[in-house]
Parts: sequence; structure tokens; C-alpha cells
Amino acid sequence: MPAAASTRPKARSTQSTAKRPVPLDRPYVPVQKRPLPAGRPREWYVDHNRRLKAMRLAIALLDLGFHTARQAPDEVVHMAAQLIGVHPPSPATCRMVRALLQTR
Repeated sequence: MPAAASTRPKARSTQSTAKRPVPLDRPYVPVQKRPLPAGRPREWYVDHNRRLKAMRLAIALLDLGFHTARQAPDEVVHMAAQLIGVHPPSPATCRMVRALLQTR
């Protein structure tokens, strides 16, 4: 019997494998933080934390209904930062947030 022929039907890619519906309206719970690896240059840690903050802000903006970079000037990004409880972002972080929204 050829390897391609199988007695079990394949699941379609659009078919759900969940046993019960997954609720998507649960509040966001952040994952537990782990320590960053030691021994890297300071610049690496600054860039890493900036990327994390930009991702959090981009997710918050998407949840608020801002789906394009044009809809997210610095003032809107600052408002999102205040809403989620993080320090106001720098201009570099605001640019990174807009770049993340563009690649969506």
C-alpha cells in the first residue's frame, strides 16, 4: 500500500479541532515574566524592551479599533499607553508601533 494512500480521512485546514467553543472575549492576562538572558550589551535590552512595549501598544490600538498607521499619530499612541498603564512611549516607540500596524 502506498504511503500516500491512507484509510483515515484528513482534517480540512478550516475544520476546528476544539472539543467545545473557545471564548474569545476573556480579559487579557499577561504571561508570567521571565528574567532576560544575562551578558548582552545594554543596547540589546533597550531594543528588546522597546519592541515589547511597541507590540503591547499595537495590540491595544487594534483592540480599540485603530487598524492603520495613519490612524495612530503620537497622541493616539500616548492615549493607548495611558489606557493600558505603561509609561508614555518615546517617538522611536511610536514609530515602531506605526510600523507594526503597517505590516498587519
